[in-house]
This record gives sequence, C-alpha cells and structure tokens, in this order.
Amino acid sequence: MIDMIEKEDAVISEEEAAQYDRQIRLWGLDAQKRLRGSRVLLAGLGGLGAEVAKNLILAGVKGLTLLDHEKVSEDSCRAQFLVPVTAQGQNRARASLERAQNLNPMVEVHADPERVEDKADDFFLQFDAVCLTGCSRDLMVRVDQLCSRNNIKVFCGDVHGYYGYMFCNLGQEYSYVEEKPKLVKPAANPDDGPEAKKARIDPNETIMVKKTASFCSLKEALEVSWTSDKAKAALKRTPVDYFMLHVLLKFRADKGRDPDPQAFPEDSQLLRRARDDVLEASALSADLLSDDFISYCFSEMSPVCAVVGGVLGQEVVKALSQRDAPHRNFFFFDGRKGNGVVDFFGPN
Repeated sequence: MIDMIEKEDAVISEEEAAQYDRQIRLWGLDAQKRLRGSRVLLAGLGGLGAEVAKNLILAGVKGLTLLDHEKVSEDSCRAQFLVPVTAQGQNRARASLERAQNLNPMVEVHADPERVEDKADDFFLQFDAVCLTGCSRDLMVRVDQLCSRNNIKVFCGDVHGYYGYMFCNLGQEYSYVEEKPKLVKPAANPDDGPEAKKARIDPNETIMVKKTASFCSLKEALEVSWTSDKAKAALKRTPVDYFMLHVLLKFRADKGRDPDPQAFPEDSQLLRRARDDVLEASALSADLLSDDFISYCFSEMSPVCAVVGGVLGQEVVKALSQRDAPHRNFFFFDGRKGNGVVDFFGPN
C-alpha cells in the first residue's frame, strides 16, 4: 500500500514558509511538506490530549480531528487549557475547538463528539496517524491491528498522577533520515603519521543518513512472556513502569474508569488487587511493584501531561516527517524522579 503521506503533494505557500521558517531550517523543507500533507486523529481531550493537540497544531499538520464524547467537568478545566471555564457540561471536543484552532489558523481542526469505541474501521483509515489517549486496552489493540494492516502510524499514551507513558507502532519497515556529522579524510601525505591519516569529524558539515526501524504490535508488546531464562535475566533491567501500565489498564478495564481521588480508600484496594493479579498471571513476585505507586497514580497532573504530551507530540511529528530516530517502542516518565526512559518490549 502506498503511504498516505506520499499521495498528497503538499505545497508550502509563502505564508506557510514564513510561519514554519524555524522548523524548515531545523528539519528541512521535505520533512515539513510531509507533515503539511498529514491528517491526524487524536482521541481523548484530557490534559494529555490537550498538550498533544497543541504540539501537533503548532508543528503544522494539514488536519487534526479531536475525538471525545466526554462532557467538560470541573476537573477538565483544571487538567487542560483548551476548554474555557464557562464550558462545563459541554462536549469536551467541541469546547476545545476554538482555542485549538486559534493556535494555528493554517491547520484544519475538527471536533467529533462521538465515542471512539463506536467508530467503524473505515473511520480510522482516513488518517495518516492515530493517537489514542484515555482508551481501553481492547480498543487500543483493535485500532493498532487495524492501522498496522493499512500502513497507518499508531500512538497511545496516558497520564496517571505522577506517571505517564507513550507507545508507538510505525510498522514493520519504517524508513527515516537522520542527520550525522560528516567524516572527512585528510589529503594523502606520505610524511604524515598514522594518526594524521584517520578520518575526522567536520563540525561544519553534516550528511543525511537513511535508516529503517521495525516495530511490533501493541498486543505483542503487552503480552511479553517472562518465563524464559532470557526474559528472567532482563527483568532486572526492566522499568517497573511497564508492569504499572498493565495494572492501570486492568483497573480501567475492570471499572470502566481510572482511579478516582474521591474514592481513594476503595480504589487503593482495587489497585493493590489488580497489581497482585497482573503479576501473578505473569508468574512474577508481587514484590516487583511495591505499594508505593498507589498513592501517586490518581488524576492527571498538568506538569506530567506537559512532559509526556511534549514527547508524544514530537514522536508523531518525527514519524510523519520521517525525520530523526523514533522512540522504539515505549517511553515511560516518572514525575517523582523527574526522568524518563525509552525501552522496547515485544519480539525482537
């Protein structure tokens, strides 16, 4: 199947060239054209979704569809900046539209108030990239498998309190270019020693190197077996955030929502039980994920949304522009420690 981005020969107008001048200087005109010819679906307009929307609109995609059936609540107004405080009770996608569009009038921003779960397969096929936030595991796996078959890039992400993650699947053979310093061979001189004959980096010149990367499906990434000797050996290097993600996805599947600060005592017990079930099902010790995480995974924290939304938005931009090495395939952020880690899960 031909890449959707290549079907449309995006033309950069003089006005757009001025608007995106800094970006064109940074990653080149061809990359900006690919980005300018791309349509993106963003599901979920919580705090993380708002950050991703902002970054994609400012980067200059062709079109962005905001999909969310939820109503604006008091928490929505605190967690994200696209909905005005006067919009409580309104649809969250529609309430976010005006401020989102005002970020960059050159981008076609649309609001869709329907449930992402109710969308037919054909709906997703009109996009070059799909980004899912606040969705169930089953839905993410379904959309990931559908998009993979149709050469559509898939991203997932969530923020739970101090913790956040993103996942991306760019296909079996994703191609991109990366800028590298140029090695310059010195002019041949028989009198020079061996050190002088070595190629050296020219700080004033770079070259573009074509590379490829292979990604696995979300289902494969979430169904890693920890029973083999190789997996057991890798367990010590595995971020506990990976198992925390499983726990939070199980909680969402069981309760149809995320942990609620208003129900902290009850939800803390449910999280502990989900932790025990997840680790037992993987034949892992419950000690792998201590109870400490429970107190720090309630609500969406704006600073964490900003960090994870910045990384997630940038990964979408990199994938659509086919410029620079992508994160393969998980990024985990721990706001308590203030650091993030990229790690690959799934078959190699």
